[in-house]
Amino acid sequence: MTGTLTWRQLRDLRTTELTEAGDTWHAVSNRSDSDRVRVDRAMSAKLRETQKSESADAALGRLQRLSRNFQYLHTECGLVRTALNGLASDLAEPQNRLKQALADAAALNFTVHEDGSVSYPATEVQDLTGAKKQAPGSSVQGSSRLPLEPPGLGTGGKSPLYPGYQGFQPLNPNAAKAQDVADRIARAVRSAQEIDARYAKTLGALKAEKGLDVTEATLKDVARDTADVRSTAGMHLGTAVPQDKSPAERKQWWDGLTDEQRQEYLEVAPDLIGDLDGIPATARDEANRTYLPVLMDELARRGGDDAGTKLDALRVLQDKLKEPTRPPLFLLGIGDEGNGRAIVSYGNPDTARNVSAYVPGLGTKLDDDFVKDTMKRAQDTAIGARRIDPSSASIVWLGYDAPQGVDVMSKGDAQRGAPAYNQFMAGLSATNENADPHVTAIGHSYGSLTVGTAAKQSGGIPGVDDVILLGSPGVDAQKATELGVGKGHVFVGAADNDPVTHLPSKDEAVVGLLTGGPTGVLVARDLLDWGNDDVYFGKDPASEAFGAQRFKVDDGPRMVLELGGFDAHSQYFTPEKDQVSADNIATIVAGHPEDIVKEQPR
Repeated sequence: MTGTLTWRQLRDLRTTELTEAGDTWHAVSNRSDSDRVRVDRAMSAKLRETQKSESADAALGRLQRLSRNFQYLHTECGLVRTALNGLASDLAEPQNRLKQALADAAALNFTVHEDGSVSYPATEVQDLTGAKKQAPGSSVQGSSRLPLEPPGLGTGGKSPLYPGYQGFQPLNPNAAKAQDVADRIARAVRSAQEIDARYAKTLGALKAEKGLDVTEATLKDVARDTADVRSTAGMHLGTAVPQDKSPAERKQWWDGLTDEQRQEYLEVAPDLIGDLDGIPATARDEANRTYLPVLMDELARRGGDDAGTKLDALRVLQDKLKEPTRPPLFLLGIGDEGNGRAIVSYGNPDTARNVSAYVPGLGTKLDDDFVKDTMKRAQDTAIGARRIDPSSASIVWLGYDAPQGVDVMSKGDAQRGAPAYNQFMAGLSATNENADPHVTAIGHSYGSLTVGTAAKQSGGIPGVDDVILLGSPGVDAQKATELGVGKGHVFVGAADNDPVTHLPSKDEAVVGLLTGGPTGVLVARDLLDWGNDDVYFGKDPASEAFGAQRFKVDDGPRMVLELGGFDAHSQYFTPEKDQVSADNIATIVAGHPEDIVKEQPR
């Protein structure tokens, strides 16, 4: 709209024209996305697979540039559509208030003038003596200011306070009604003018630079445009995102949205959808890929060592997302809170019959090691499981703050992480499309304590059939049966040379610390031959007393106490270092635990 919005323009506005224009932009957005997919899957992928040459690389670069252009069009056109729909939605309320005020004016035989003032007719009233007198009509302007003359006073005569006062005139009862109507008109128009100006600024900023190259600066501009549209049109996104509902209720809410509404959330509010348990994996993946450059830009502007570490990790992750992986990678969550958040699945956890979710432990945070090493553990598990059953997916879940140092001696991080893990697992149960999927919870190192704590909560870990504990210092339990899946479904991998699986109980640790610090803890346990099966967080999961199924793993290199080597603690998932352990994990995840290679409990 141009110029100052008047009450007549607001009254006559057809908001359907705005939504119809939005639909046109939406069609362009969808076409651009379809073209991008065709370039990526039908052209770039085929070229990458069949051609290896400098000319092929050059052609691939041009195709990638074309793909970015289509992605840019898809996003920007979608933002225009969201803004137009938001404008139509936001203007509807003041328009309805205006129409009601105009209807009231007509019913009272008032006249609304071009400037919004309201005239009311004269009427006959009784004075204090009962005599009938004519109360004059007049005109009022909508305003929030108090009147300069008291109601009912005339305009002639003399008065020390009001020079034009000739005595009290009969008060016209229509005066107050007319003032109310005029004020309502003024408020409606004022509100619409503010809305119009806000959207005009946002829509005016949705302009592409000249040229066909979508640069990093252009992508940052897209992020700013998305933030602006969200700020302006955020209330238009319909029913509020159900943050306080269960994953099953969120799934029901998402399913109840139209395709257009879902697309708007993914484009305008990806950070609200990307980590919302109960939203399908493909939608979370799309939302998080959209949000990733926004988060990276925020971290770059923030600066500092912590932000730099997270930013470096996200850059490596972004590079991984651009390349095809086996199995395909789904980004189910990212965030910068605490030590960083990242939830990654190899394989679609909604369509897979077998799904595992691995919780890492001590020292894990959003850094290069997570992207290059911890994520690979999930990928290796997925690859191994898919050899047994191709319908398998494996997730690494960094949805909590794993301990980074001395905090490892406390249950606090596990107790805080367990509810979030259970919420995530409930989301998997809500979105998985199979009638009875096979779900495995995996905890490594301190992550096994987090899994154990989650399993002991009321109702256990939602949907879980099997639990795998690797390199565990204990799970705050004395028996496998406490984990809620039956002792025949709790599996333990514990290398004899993994010092974490030999951590002494807290009483033993005190003696060890007094005799030589952390190294003394393990030395004292061996020298004094305490001989019990307690570890730091309860009963040793690999012990006979605990009652779990222990499977065979490679013992790994012996720890050199002076050097503090922990190699045996870190190789359970890695086929190149411990094939038997990796195979056993994959066999359980694929739903065939009866085929594992067992080992005697301690």
